[in-house]
Amino acid sequence: MKVICSKKHTVGKADRMLFGHFLEHFHRQIYAGVFDPASRFADGDGFRADVLDALRRIRTPIIRWPGGCYVSAYHWKDGVGKNRVPTYDKAWRVEESHGFGTDEFIKLCRKLGCEPYLCTNAGTGDAEEMSDWVEYCNLRDMGRWAKRRIANGFPQPHGVRYWSIGNENWGGHEIGAKSAQEWGRLVRESAKMMVRVDPTIELSAASIPDLDWNLNLLRTAGQYLDWVSIHGYWGNTENGLIPDDYDTVMLHTGEDISGAIDRVRAYLTALGLEKRIRIAYDEWNLRGWWHPNLMDTWDRKKLRNEDETFYRDQVLGERNKNDINSIYTMADAVFSGAFLNTCMRNCDLVGMACFSPVVNTRGAIFTHENGIVLRPQYFVFELYANLLKDTVLELWTEDVPTITGVLRDDEKTVDTVDLVVTCDGSGYAVAAVNKDPVNRQSVDFSFLDAAPLRMRVHTLNGPSRDSYNDIGRTEVGVTVSGWLPFDGAVSLAPHSVNVIELL
Repeated sequence: MKVICSKKHTVGKADRMLFGHFLEHFHRQIYAGVFDPASRFADGDGFRADVLDALRRIRTPIIRWPGGCYVSAYHWKDGVGKNRVPTYDKAWRVEESHGFGTDEFIKLCRKLGCEPYLCTNAGTGDAEEMSDWVEYCNLRDMGRWAKRRIANGFPQPHGVRYWSIGNENWGGHEIGAKSAQEWGRLVRESAKMMVRVDPTIELSAASIPDLDWNLNLLRTAGQYLDWVSIHGYWGNTENGLIPDDYDTVMLHTGEDISGAIDRVRAYLTALGLEKRIRIAYDEWNLRGWWHPNLMDTWDRKKLRNEDETFYRDQVLGERNKNDINSIYTMADAVFSGAFLNTCMRNCDLVGMACFSPVVNTRGAIFTHENGIVLRPQYFVFELYANLLKDTVLELWTEDVPTITGVLRDDEKTVDTVDLVVTCDGSGYAVAAVNKDPVNRQSVDFSFLDAAPLRMRVHTLNGPSRDSYNDIGRTEVGVTVSGWLPFDGAVSLAPHSVNVIELL
């Protein structure tokens, strides 16, 4: 494979928010995840210090919270102040203590030095509730809600810049789902109130790569929006236990990822908004969350006539299968590298991406009583967030090897090697993913500017494509070469994610 590039030909600057994350009140993401006052690892505010350290290692730039499906019946006022009354969470069918609310989330973000990104209730909520939340967070001292924040012990505004109106309100699974016409009007009226409270905020709205939905949203409310939010999950996990195999996962790494971006780009361009509104891919992961028997898929009469065994075992208990670490292998890492590379190749339009979620469930970090496990996909963020440069170069490629297979009864062909070349004044950093499960791949680089003289290769890998990490088991990690002379050629190990520093 041959690659030609020049600093004179750039895609744009990649926003660090592409390496962002997401947390929702589902299973063990918040409680017993990032927030666990009873843990021996808890700091003075109840946060798991080991989790915070792991999030700092990957330079977490932004976190989206509190949902997700959870937010469509969440009322933020229940989660502030001293007297918090537990409520029933209608999204996930558990009791919510409200021990973790707005102020705790802001504390988390301040500890990490990252931006908070608040997603509002556009299901059972309304425009006034959303704008009241902006008052609470961002007004200095005017009005009831800023004064409530001050009374709660936070005299300075939280200064939340990023806000999303709604979650997946386009879908029938969401509490408070809307038609395209209903959605455009709600977004417009909510945005009007929110920006009147604080005109400096940046607003996103839940979207989907669908022509009618986007045209209605953008025509009705586009003047208020800075972002449109899209989501993506690709891999299946049969019965919560058997993930798609490595070869199947690789077939998702082409148009399955880029297609949604291409379609939304076309809609924005058609309306002349591609220079003003960006894409926030603010939920993404290879594997969708496992939560069966949730959306009226069982015999409700049978459930009423039985004891709580079904609810305990087949609703709540099934969610524990998300925490089986052997599911998360080098396939997840290679997919994650390919996803982030796709976002960087589209960095002129995609400005934010939030891995979903970052802790537990399908997350990059798994918590247990005695510590944490860093799953393979964690190390992709460690490499990319710490080593890649800001400017993304256009590439000319030749002789690109491909992988072909059948996915959903269709033949798919994807590139075997996925590359992004970034640079700044000090040199280059290349994100290089080899999807081949067996063979090394060689890449010959040609730099039309002054060629680099030496290289250092950071390689994320394990002994096999199915390698994983677990309690007491560390198969996947990063190895770093010494500085080597660079003659233009790089060899990539099979099933690996690499960052190549070039000086």
